[in-house]
Amino acid sequence: MEHPQPMILYSGPLSMFGAKVQIAALEKGMDFELVMVPFEMKRLYQPRHPEVARINPKQQVPVLVHGELEIFDSTQIFEYLEELQPEPPLWPSGTVAKARARLLEHQSDEVYFPPIIRLMSLQDQPQDPVAVAAREASKNYYQKMDVLLADRDHLAGPFSFADIAFYMAQLFGERMGAVMDADTPRLLAWRERISQRPAVRQVAGTMAAYLLSQNRPLPAFLAALLPVR
Repeated sequence: MEHPQPMILYSGPLSMFGAKVQIAALEKGMDFELVMVPFEMKRLYQPRHPEVARINPKQQVPVLVHGELEIFDSTQIFEYLEELQPEPPLWPSGTVAKARARLLEHQSDEVYFPPIIRLMSLQDQPQDPVAVAAREASKNYYQKMDVLLADRDHLAGPFSFADIAFYMAQLFGERMGAVMDADTPRLLAWRERISQRPAVRQVAGTMAAYLLSQNRPLPAFLAALLPVR
């Protein structure tokens, strides 16, 4: 009897992009081995995990190994998982709907998240003009997503990779001070819906537990996902 090829996902305890892939694989009910590479707050991922360094020229997680296939980049891994196991689908059906969902997933990483990266280095300087501009950019993005949710429960219609990507991105945004508020009620309701999905609770809850172990503050929505002891 032929044994299925093992699937290994290399991620890290605070990897937004690794968490995206992990949630997607769990949503699809896939069998995979999760390898959390060594991480420490001061040294981060140094020294680099040898398999991650070998496979990804950027030496970053996530990395997916499935038999002889070795790939990296969360979006590329999304596409592979969807082709490998189409059910349940995590892209909407239809060429136009799928293209719009892919654009939303891309915007989470490349439009919304860069200002959050700038906030990460300015946590002790919240009034720095760069920090103020970054929070304003985030607020503008939240308002656009709130409008998008006027006639739907999820960003691209059905639950999709677009929701997974933005949920994880805004999780880091909230931690860095780009806070959602009552100005975007539909978006707040969306976050609560996504937070209740078992795959999301598992992955985000584990991340919350790690942050707590490092004495890092947790936004209220994330603290609510801590595993029950």
